[in-house]
Amino acid sequence: MEIAGWILVIILFVIGMAGAIYPILPGALAIYAAFFVYGFFISFSPFGFWFWTIQSLIVIALFIADYAVSAWGVKKYGGSRASVIGSTIGLIVGPFVIPAFGIILGPLLGAVLGELFTGAKMDKALKAGLGAVVGLFSSMVAKFMMQAAMIIIFIIWI
Repeated sequence: MEIAGWILVIILFVIGMAGAIYPILPGALAIYAAFFVYGFFISFSPFGFWFWTIQSLIVIALFIADYAVSAWGVKKYGGSRASVIGSTIGLIVGPFVIPAFGIILGPLLGAVLGELFTGAKMDKALKAGLGAVVGLFSSMVAKFMMQAAMIIIFIIWI
């Protein structure tokens, strides 16, 4: 059972880290689930109040940062709330509509369309789209680092 537990933990860690890049995957939640898999298959004894508190705070920070960093990118480049909403929709829909490039084109096109919907000129809309891509990549870096921290804390704790 211990080997099966470790295999599942590693698979969930891989899915979690892939989720930092591909937002359709449940990144932080997969890593968090790995802790429970470890507990059920091996032991919950290494984990205590502080472990769960630290990990839970990181997960909460990840959810907040994911949206905030993406929105920051759009806002920094002059985008409105409509372009933030458009880029979020594009991030979710893009990978399904354009499989190879949707992860980048979805937020870009979503922000541009959102900005154009409000009556903005094309140059402002394109700038907001660029901000959506900058925010996307910044968000990916932040998620990757925070999720890696979750895994490192887990390894140190056990």
